[in-house]
Amino acid sequence: MNQPASRKIIHIDMDAFYASVEQRDNPALRNKPIAVGGSSQRGVVAAASYEARKFGVRSAMASSVAIRKCPELIFVKPRFDVYKYVSDEIRTIFAEYTPLIEPLSLDEAYLDVTDNLKNITSATQIAEEIRTKIQQQTQLTASAGVSYNKFLAKLASDYRKPNGLYVIKPAQGLAFVETLTVGQFHGIGRVTAAKLNQLGIFTGWDLRQQSETFLKKHFGKVGSYYYTIARAIDERPVTPDRLRKSIGSENTFDQDLTSDAELLAGLQPELDSVWRICERMQVVGRTVTLKVKYADFEQITRSRTTLGPISQKSFLDRIGADLLTSLLPVAKGVRLLGVSLSNLEASDDLSGQQLLLPF
Repeated sequence: MNQPASRKIIHIDMDAFYASVEQRDNPALRNKPIAVGGSSQRGVVAAASYEARKFGVRSAMASSVAIRKCPELIFVKPRFDVYKYVSDEIRTIFAEYTPLIEPLSLDEAYLDVTDNLKNITSATQIAEEIRTKIQQQTQLTASAGVSYNKFLAKLASDYRKPNGLYVIKPAQGLAFVETLTVGQFHGIGRVTAAKLNQLGIFTGWDLRQQSETFLKKHFGKVGSYYYTIARAIDERPVTPDRLRKSIGSENTFDQDLTSDAELLAGLQPELDSVWRICERMQVVGRTVTLKVKYADFEQITRSRTTLGPISQKSFLDRIGADLLTSLLPVAKGVRLLGVSLSNLEASDDLSGQQLLLPF
């Protein structure tokens, strides 16, 4: 059984996502042990900051247990609308590189960058760029794992948390897996790990010594999965869960922009980036949305929807410039500009359609 080594897979995992968003938005919570969730006797921890994790506080732990472990624990009510918004910001960054995005949750996703939208040959370079953009645009950190399949990419992202990057190359996969305990395998929980231990299987090397027949006998169909991952093989593709609803690009500037000319010039590369993605994905859209974040972190958006699909770059540029011009002059500096295109459809369905002005 041979694993094709041609794929380039990245697993991105945000670091203590919910808790980090709360610490970002409330400076009084920074560097303190916090738990997102309810503090009542029947409450449950949804997420814990790294400061709280040092005391043994974990997600899905009863709040009463968490308090006993960390008496100074601060509980914060979850704001899932904010987490979803930030998650969408991060997904927009992913979409600059590949349409093959498989989200596992709001804070975690696989990306297949084998054939990517920027024609970058190094998956490691892409992972670094994504991590940098996430930090610049959200003030949050992400860990990344890079490898030739999903199983190893997931293991790699856990290896250097938080705020780390780890790469497992094809020649390293087998040796990496054999040193792990079975409890470290993604997809093997505590109950299964205990059962494997009872069978004398403690490490990846032990697991690789077992036949597929033996593993299926004791674990059913999933035994075949254990057989392959013990050999660093995982043929599962990165599968997007749905057609993307929008594509976009944004940039956080090193210095705040204030003049009309600076702002219009700063927006143009983002319009260019969106159009390049449209061409490569062979899609067009009808709704242009401008995003502006000021120096004091106030954020506003402006949108315009056209009667027909935007099938020419000059049209996209004009709408973007019009939306920005409507906000000029600005009374305070601008730290971020972004543009997105939504209401997408395939561009090859547009033969013979005329350009329709916006309403």
